[in-house]
Amino acid sequence: MDVSTEALVDLLREVETEDPIDYADLPFSEHELRRLVMSSLVERHHLIENGTLSVSDIHALYLLSTAKLVLENTVLHARLLLLQGQRVDVQSLLAPFTLKGKS
Repeated sequence: MDVSTEALVDLLREVETEDPIDYADLPFSEHELRRLVMSSLVERHHLIENGTLSVSDIHALYLLSTAKLVLENTVLHARLLLLQGQRVDVQSLLAPFTLKGKS
Protein backbone atom coordinates (compact mmCIF):
# COMPACT_ATOMS: atom_id res chain seq x y z
CA MET A 1 0.00 0.00 0.00
CA ASP A 2 1.63 3.20 -1.18
CA VAL A 3 -1.01 5.64 0.09
CA SER A 4 -0.20 7.39 3.36
CA THR A 5 -2.43 7.03 6.39
CA GLU A 6 -3.11 10.78 6.31
CA ALA A 7 -4.19 10.58 2.65
CA LEU A 8 -6.57 7.75 3.58
CA VAL A 9 -7.90 9.83 6.50
CA ASP A 10 -8.60 12.65 4.05
CA LEU A 11 -10.38 10.22 1.72
CA LEU A 12 -12.43 8.89 4.63
CA ARG A 13 -13.48 12.44 5.50
CA GLU A 14 -14.58 12.93 1.88
CA VAL A 15 -16.57 9.68 1.96
CA GLU A 16 -18.35 10.96 5.07
CA THR A 17 -19.72 13.94 3.15
CA GLU A 18 -22.21 11.64 1.38
CA ASP A 19 -23.27 9.91 4.60
CA PRO A 20 -22.15 12.10 7.52
CA ILE A 21 -21.44 10.66 10.93
CA ASP A 22 -22.91 12.54 13.90
CA TYR A 23 -20.04 12.80 16.36
CA ALA A 24 -22.23 14.93 18.66
CA ASP A 25 -20.44 15.77 21.90
CA LEU A 26 -17.93 12.94 21.98
CA PRO A 27 -14.85 13.71 24.07
CA PHE A 28 -12.38 13.42 21.16
CA SER A 29 -11.88 15.13 17.84
CA GLU A 30 -13.33 13.73 14.65
CA HIS A 31 -9.97 13.97 12.87
CA GLU A 32 -8.13 12.16 15.67
CA LEU A 33 -10.70 9.36 15.71
CA ARG A 34 -10.47 8.97 11.92
CA ARG A 35 -6.66 8.89 12.17
CA LEU A 36 -6.65 6.28 14.95
CA VAL A 37 -9.13 4.04 13.13
CA MET A 38 -7.28 4.32 9.82
CA SER A 39 -3.90 3.71 11.48
CA SER A 40 -5.26 0.55 13.07
CA LEU A 41 -6.67 -0.69 9.77
CA VAL A 42 -3.48 0.10 7.84
CA GLU A 43 -1.44 -1.72 10.49
CA ARG A 44 -3.71 -4.77 10.18
CA HIS A 45 -3.49 -4.57 6.39
CA HIS A 46 0.31 -4.63 6.52
CA LEU A 47 0.28 -7.63 8.87
CA ILE A 48 -2.05 -9.48 6.52
CA GLU A 49 -0.07 -8.41 3.46
CA ASN A 50 3.15 -9.82 4.94
CA GLY A 51 1.60 -12.94 6.45
CA THR A 52 0.78 -16.38 5.21
CA LEU A 53 -3.01 -16.10 4.85
CA SER A 54 -4.53 -17.27 1.59
CA VAL A 55 -6.35 -14.78 -0.60
CA SER A 56 -9.69 -16.38 0.27
CA ASP A 57 -8.89 -16.09 4.01
CA ILE A 58 -8.06 -12.41 3.56
CA HIS A 59 -11.29 -11.80 1.66
CA ALA A 60 -13.24 -13.61 4.37
CA LEU A 61 -11.55 -11.50 7.06
CA TYR A 62 -12.45 -8.26 5.30
CA LEU A 63 -15.98 -9.46 4.59
CA LEU A 64 -16.53 -10.45 8.23
CA SER A 65 -15.04 -7.18 9.48
CA THR A 66 -17.32 -5.19 7.20
CA ALA A 67 -20.35 -7.26 8.18
CA LYS A 68 -19.63 -6.64 11.87
CA LEU A 69 -19.42 -2.89 11.27
CA VAL A 70 -22.61 -2.77 9.19
CA LEU A 71 -24.45 -4.85 11.80
CA GLU A 72 -23.23 -2.64 14.64
CA ASN A 73 -24.11 0.52 12.71
CA THR A 74 -27.59 -0.80 11.93
CA VAL A 75 -28.26 -1.73 15.57
CA LEU A 76 -27.07 1.67 16.83
CA HIS A 77 -29.12 3.52 14.23
CA ALA A 78 -32.21 1.44 15.06
CA ARG A 79 -31.77 2.16 18.78
CA LEU A 80 -31.54 5.89 18.09
CA LEU A 81 -34.71 5.79 16.01
CA LEU A 82 -36.55 3.88 18.74
CA LEU A 83 -35.37 6.37 21.38
CA GLN A 84 -36.78 9.14 19.18
CA GLY A 85 -40.12 7.31 19.01
CA GLN A 86 -39.78 6.49 15.33
CA ARG A 87 -40.53 3.24 13.54
CA VAL A 88 -37.61 1.12 12.45
CA ASP A 89 -37.52 -0.21 8.90
CA VAL A 90 -34.55 -2.56 8.59
CA GLN A 91 -34.61 -2.48 4.79
CA SER A 92 -34.26 1.33 4.84
CA LEU A 93 -31.43 1.11 7.35
CA LEU A 94 -29.55 -1.38 5.18
CA ALA A 95 -30.22 0.37 1.85
CA PRO A 96 -27.00 2.46 1.94
CA PHE A 97 -24.98 -0.76 2.24
CA THR A 98 -26.51 -2.49 -0.77
CA LEU A 99 -25.95 -2.02 -4.47
CA LYS A 100 -29.69 -1.47 -4.94
CA GLY A 101 -29.58 1.30 -2.34
CA LYS A 102 -26.98 3.20 -4.37
CA SER A 103 -29.06 3.47 -7.55
